[in-house]
Amino acid sequence: MASVHLQSASGFVQQIQARSHQLRADEPLDNGGTDSGPAPYELLLAGLAACTSLTLRMYADRKQWELGLIDVRLRFSRDEQGQEKIDRTIAFSAPLSEAQIARLAEICEKTPVTKTIRQGTPIATTMQQTKLDTPA
Repeated sequence: MASVHLQSASGFVQQIQARSHQLRADEPLDNGGTDSGPAPYELLLAGLAACTSLTLRMYADRKQWELGLIDVRLRFSRDEQGQEKIDRTIAFSAPLSEAQIARLAEICEKTPVTKTIRQGTPIATTMQQTKLDTPA
């Protein structure tokens, strides 16, 4: 369904390939990086924000609702007990009824990336001594 290829020669700069797209990840200066790209949690939030906005736009287009500009803001935090959470705030530049906003809020909870994060998807890791083949 989705895949990425990442290579890192040294330091914290990460070169990521997703299909024909090149991305970069890094750590901020205060965490020992060079701040040449978003940090991993920022990339996670970006994926959730993009999925949220895309899903809302698809739904609204099918309903022929004008949303105008969709503004999605996310914040990841961890409290003193280690409990993690993501706060998501969404605004639209077009005027919407209370019923439309309520329905869009329901749709937000059903976006694919929201569901993946909430269910805690298992990760299977395989380690190899030799260089991996170049992906097709």
